[in-house]
Formats: sequence, C-alpha cells, structure tokens
Amino acid sequence: MASGHSILQEIKVVNGYPLDVIASISGTISRIGLTDLVIETSGIGYHVNVTASTALDLRVGQSTKLFTAHIIREDSQTLFGFESEEQLQSFNLLCSVSGVGPKSALSVIGTLGVDGLARAVATADDSMFKSVSGIGPKTAKLIVLSLTGKLVSDASSSPMSTQLSNVTAALVGLGYQERSAKKAVEDALVLTPSVTDTELLRGALAQLSSARKVVADE
Repeated sequence: MASGHSILQEIKVVNGYPLDVIASISGTISRIGLTDLVIETSGIGYHVNVTASTALDLRVGQSTKLFTAHIIREDSQTLFGFESEEQLQSFNLLCSVSGVGPKSALSVIGTLGVDGLARAVATADDSMFKSVSGIGPKTAKLIVLSLTGKLVSDASSSPMSTQLSNVTAALVGLGYQERSAKKAVEDALVLTPSVTDTELLRGALAQLSSARKVVADE
C-alpha cells in the first residue's frame, strides 16, 4: 500500500477546542444500532451516537477507541463518537455554526466525511450539502461562510491526490466508513495507478468486497 502521507488529503483544524469531560472511550462493543452503539469499559456501558458508516464498520465484541464529544444540556447528556481526531474536530467546528446542532453535524460528517467537508468549504460549493439530512440551503451556505479559513488542506492538488479524494468521497456517500474507503482506494491505486475515476471506484469496491469476505470467512 502506498504511503498515506504522500497521497492522502490531510485535514488540519485551526483553533482547537477545550477537551470534553469524556474526551475518548476505549472498550468492547456490546451493542450496535443503525447510528449508535454501546461500549463497555470498567463495568460501565456508554451509549455513543456515531455515523452510520462507523456503525457498519464495527462489530459486537470488537475492541475499539472512539474520540468523543460530550454534549451536556439542562435535560440530557449525550456522547458522539468518532474514529479519528480530525472527525471530532470537524464535528466541533460544525456545532459552532449557528443553526447546526449535534445531530446535523454528525450527519454532515457521516455523509461528506472530513475530506468532503473541507473540499466543500474550500471551493465554496454549498451544493455538496444537498444529500445531507437536516441541512437546508441556507444552513449549507452558512456552514461554508463560517468555516472558510478554519479547515486547511496540507496535501498537494496533484491529479492523484485529487482523484483519491474524489473517489473516497464517493464511497463515503455510498455508506462506507471513511478510513476503510481510503484504504480501499489506496490499494486499488497500487494495482492500477493510471485509471479513470469510474474505474478506480470499481477497483475500490472490489477491494472492499474482498475485505468483507475475509472477515466473514473468519
């Protein structure tokens, strides 16, 4: 597999947020729903809201670590879990936008991924939010306006990095977890480096299918 540092689009978030009371959770998954799960650690089961792709990527009995946002309100306490710090930081930035609540922010991360969000903001393309549940046209424009300059891409805009980013975003849109999607696209690029986006998407889907078959056989 090619080095992710050389071809993957890396996203850094400017102006970090203070740590939550519960900043991360490591434990064993005891239950998985469509967009939530329970992690058992030290005899306590924590209910955590996650993206649909994260829920699909994990299994009951699996040990995992999630970076969390601990949302405390007068009548509730809610945990939102993410597989990377970049996802968590992007979630926090989205929640800072007027009119964007935690559920909507989670939906953006689950639908666009970190790369897709950064690309939408960098190109001022609010149309990318049309597929995100709970985000209307006005809110989409406000997200782009509010986050401009706060999401910074360090990766070069070479054809390969652009292609990888585009195909990864397409896979995330199909419901695949962002980390798994990136790996599949990287593997497909190693096998066939000079292909169109459509051919690369097919190759990445084949990689994901093979990975799932291996897990099933185990």
